[in-house]
Amino acid sequence: MGEGLQFPSELNIFADPATGVEVMQVTSAAAISHATYFLQSSFTPDGRTLLFISNRAGGWQMFSIYPFPDGPIRQLTAGPAIHPFSPAIHRGGERVLFVRGASLWQIDLKSLEERCIVDFGEGSMGEPSMDATGDWLAAAIRKDGRSGIAVGRADGRDWQILPFPRTVIHPQFHPLKPEWLEFAGDPAPRMHRIRRDGTGLECLYEHGNDEFVVHETFLGTTGNLVYTVWPHELRMMDWQTRQHRTICEFNAWHISPNRDGSQVLCDTNHPDRGIFLINADSGNIRPVCQSGASGGGSQWKTSRYALAADFEAARKVSEATPGKLLSWMEAGTDTVYGPQWTHPHPSFSPDERSIVFASDRTGTTQVYVAAIPD
Repeated sequence: MGEGLQFPSELNIFADPATGVEVMQVTSAAAISHATYFLQSSFTPDGRTLLFISNRAGGWQMFSIYPFPDGPIRQLTAGPAIHPFSPAIHRGGERVLFVRGASLWQIDLKSLEERCIVDFGEGSMGEPSMDATGDWLAAAIRKDGRSGIAVGRADGRDWQILPFPRTVIHPQFHPLKPEWLEFAGDPAPRMHRIRRDGTGLECLYEHGNDEFVVHETFLGTTGNLVYTVWPHELRMMDWQTRQHRTICEFNAWHISPNRDGSQVLCDTNHPDRGIFLINADSGNIRPVCQSGASGGGSQWKTSRYALAADFEAARKVSEATPGKLLSWMEAGTDTVYGPQWTHPHPSFSPDERSIVFASDRTGTTQVYVAAIPD
């Protein structure tokens, strides 16, 4: 294994037993391989390159399949392990952002030249988000025992940390108002917003630990938010008025809207009924395919946020791997939320005619791409 090395295609095609759609298993090595996080695309904008992350080289590294779907597998990164859910393809498609520890990097997909954008030293960062132009970046950060949002320019200028008194998860730029960031605070209440200059901090929705609000994101380019109250319903919140609307009562878990916000892709858990598309206006639900993923994590059986005992158990795991975890939610044990690579995390392809997801249906997590039924 090593940067730039290529390996034969691992493509295997079969029909989904539930819906009959074509499913492509694009990895099969005896190692964990998963797609990028569900808030990011695994495909370059032209749809010709698929990114995935795997520990087949030892530590977590980034790989590509080009041309998709039957091209060779190429190892993109080597050396110190990357954050396995951090890769984010830049708007143009030529570069990929990723995290090592508390430093944010970019890599050129052709030359594989790496550049460190910003390094905060000791600490840990989460997956990066970029604004509509790709000029501004943000990521959750934990440094010196404190949490916040690291925000700055893609060229390395104007970086600062916006502090927050609790763990920060998934900061995301507003698609129409790039001066605003929405982010999750943990534990509840979950949804907050702040301007990228650090002003305007406010909670968007006051709720307690009994209402399990998770996986909030922007409903495409509508500028409104969509989120789940797990495992009961999928909701939308108007960014301006703060009015909430139930889209449907359904066990939607991880959610990924399409670009115009008309459809929401989701997986399910406890029970895993498969992967579905939900119409954001009508609430109509239609199946895409089975996931076959184990969806690890005892927390997902409780329909509540973690309590003190859960925090303590995860803290012990975190102390055993210092500097590697952004938060207790990423501890990767069955005590709290379970290994993230056992969750499907579905997302759309650029043409929105297929989806990419992860599944450990074979016993080891692999990457799958399924066609969306007509």
